[in-house]
Amino acid sequence: MISMETLTIKTENKFRSLITKQAYTKGQVICEIPTEKVINKANRYTVQIDRDRHTEVGKLSALNHSCAPNVILDTEHLLMIACRDIEKGEELSFFYPATEWEMAAPFICLCGAANCIHVVAGARFLPLSTLEHHYLSKHIRELMVELLNNTKAHLTNLQTDAGK
Repeated sequence: MISMETLTIKTENKFRSLITKQAYTKGQVICEIPTEKVINKANRYTVQIDRDRHTEVGKLSALNHSCAPNVILDTEHLLMIACRDIEKGEELSFFYPATEWEMAAPFICLCGAANCIHVVAGARFLPLSTLEHHYLSKHIRELMVELLNNTKAHLTNLQTDAGK
């Protein structure tokens, strides 16, 4: 088991963030994603790990969103991995729509990244042109394909209705 001992929660003005106590290199596993409590409904303290499964992530719930993240959450292998080199003392962040189809509590993004999505509500509400630049969990990719296939079905229904 890869421990979370290298991570600490920083609280400033009632805002929490997750800070690393050591440096990581791109591709290095930082910790495992906790799965002690898996539920079927999202909340502010869960990460979506499959189509209808969310896990309460404990200390990782202080992991903030960024449109230019420094970690990914690999929900297939249940690992948090550095997606670029990270310095000791740096705040860790991930791209929430990479794991979340529909957010339980959408919010305005203030990350300031050049590629900022501005409203974080889940992958379902973002164009493919935005999502294609991020690592996406398997369930998000599958749900996106399903959504696209449903769009094709809508066209078929329109054509059928027009022929009546």
